[in-house]
Amino acid sequence: MTTSCPEFDVTVYTSPGATSGTFNHLWLSLIGSQGETPPIIVNTHQHLLPGSNIHVSVLSNGQLGRLVLVRLRLETRPGFPDVNWRCSKVEVRQRAEALGASGAQMFLGDRWLQTADGDVELSSAKLWLTADEREEKLKQHRLKQLQQQQQFFRWRHTVDGVPQGVDLKSVAELGPNLRFTTKNPPPNLYYLKGFTDKLRSWSGFSEVETLFAFTGAQNNVGRFIKTHWKEDWYFGYQCLNGSNPLLIRQIQQLPPNLAVNSDMLRPFLPKGSSLKDELKKGSIYLLDYELLDGLPANLINGKQTYLPAPLCLLHLNQEKQLVPIAIQLLQTPGPQNPVFLPSDSGTDWLLAKIWVRCADFQHHQLVSHFLRAHMMAELGCVATLRQLPDRHPMHELLMPHLRTALQVNLEARASLLAPTGTFDEAVASGLKTIPILLFRASAKVQYRSLCVPDDLMDRGVMKLPNSYYAHDALRVWDALHRFVTSWVDLYYEGDENIQNDSELQNWVNDITTHSFPKSSGFPQSFSTKAEACKFVTMFISSCSALHAAVNFSQLDFSLWMPNYPSAMMKPPPQVKGQLKEEDILSFLPDVKTTCRILTTLTTLTQINIDFVHLCHYREAIFTVEAHRRLLDEVQAELKAISDDIIERNKHLKLPYTYQCPSGIENSVAI
Repeated sequence: MTTSCPEFDVTVYTSPGATSGTFNHLWLSLIGSQGETPPIIVNTHQHLLPGSNIHVSVLSNGQLGRLVLVRLRLETRPGFPDVNWRCSKVEVRQRAEALGASGAQMFLGDRWLQTADGDVELSSAKLWLTADEREEKLKQHRLKQLQQQQQFFRWRHTVDGVPQGVDLKSVAELGPNLRFTTKNPPPNLYYLKGFTDKLRSWSGFSEVETLFAFTGAQNNVGRFIKTHWKEDWYFGYQCLNGSNPLLIRQIQQLPPNLAVNSDMLRPFLPKGSSLKDELKKGSIYLLDYELLDGLPANLINGKQTYLPAPLCLLHLNQEKQLVPIAIQLLQTPGPQNPVFLPSDSGTDWLLAKIWVRCADFQHHQLVSHFLRAHMMAELGCVATLRQLPDRHPMHELLMPHLRTALQVNLEARASLLAPTGTFDEAVASGLKTIPILLFRASAKVQYRSLCVPDDLMDRGVMKLPNSYYAHDALRVWDALHRFVTSWVDLYYEGDENIQNDSELQNWVNDITTHSFPKSSGFPQSFSTKAEACKFVTMFISSCSALHAAVNFSQLDFSLWMPNYPSAMMKPPPQVKGQLKEEDILSFLPDVKTTCRILTTLTTLTQINIDFVHLCHYREAIFTVEAHRRLLDEVQAELKAISDDIIERNKHLKLPYTYQCPSGIENSVAI
């Protein structure tokens, strides 16, 4: 029989890490289903040092019933600085001689506490669904947590139809649990700094080559691009495996505003074939930058820039190369909007391809990169904080992939996307253009386009030879999807459990309400486990694999500036045959703008020293045996994919590395 006043042995663990300890007093009380213990100071005679633990005895004044929560509160110690404390966990064991040594209950902290938090209540380390809980105090604790989160993490409304983010103005407002310290090796910007005040155009390609010799010649991809950037086969290769592999698509009929016909293109098709035949065969592909049509172009260094909105037709030739065969620089056909062809002068054809690459720079940076990776991560993070309590299994699965997005995006809005930032001063799509472009892009987004298997199938790129992004991205998606499915199987027996999980249903509804238009096909709710698994996989993939593909590639493809210019400084030519190759430089960004872009991209593609690999987790909940088994499986599968990609790349002149799991970070952390 237990005594009327049970006594508990409590061990409080401070997380490892040089800054995890605190001078502050820590008050603790135990909360049971029938009562709670008076608060006591834990560290009266010991210190909350990093990696340490403190044992205390807690005596109840009466029956507690079932132990359900541990309440903690930090209080400033007189004469000492107010320093945050990182709690690892609290272990509670009831003394009950008649029952022998009882098992310990674990209350997982794995978080920072600060004096401003007041009372913080920790629940059991076990993950659970609200439908499975019968203890009223735990239900109320869960509800209170969500109410507090919803008051703090409000949606930030910017443009209708564009995914919303967090309504905070600075990183400092996030609090210690959502802030992180970026540890990067210092980028080598030595040879770029001397050009920051040079507003002039490049004097010639030899001057661009001199800068490249110091900034890009050690980069294997950059060196390859400089050698092959004028070649048509390489232009097509970049559409599949460059920084923006998300736009090219197979077509069965020509867009009505592309002024080409079969006779015009016959010289570039197989002998005896026609445009109609090639379209039917599935060997015609299209790049269409209609999102840029009519957008206001930026002023850079006081000079007007020009935003192209080209259409580019490509053909899979008999050598299995994807090559451009027609480029129209503006969306509306007409006599002053000629269609450029491979048979035109070398200068005209090269400049037309550069116009397409400039358009691709805008689409890559703001649609494929910012909208589809960064904004999606923030959207998912805010909804998770607002609708899923921290003991919900989907909260614990998602947050390691989402948590860093809030800080990264707040920093981006305060620098890259702010007045005098890189987009304001060095990119054709400047600050006035960005909200319009994001609105247009969001209106076009389909849920299927964010799910790798559907996207690749809809765009018809899976069967293309040398489509390395597509093949690698699909394998990574499949591994993630199996991992998510196994995780969901741990907590949901059947579809009915998904349907009855009000917190999960509120989560998907919050996302849909604050993301894309209803026409996007985003689910309003989940009816099946399969629907939930696909949706969660989409978020994890967007924040990890997709971000790796579009972020860590961007410097490589920009080091040789003519390959990927951020702006064009003259309007598109209205007639053919009037330009020489040396005239091309007058269309390209000036010295200062070029170096500003390279400086930014060098910083954005630095690998963090504390890089967390895909499906590797530092959170304590992932040490649970059932979770550990799933991690072992997915990590083994991802390693096998990495090994295969590394082996394949040994035989390629230009290896494709951006979807190799060993180089994919777990979240949007830069």
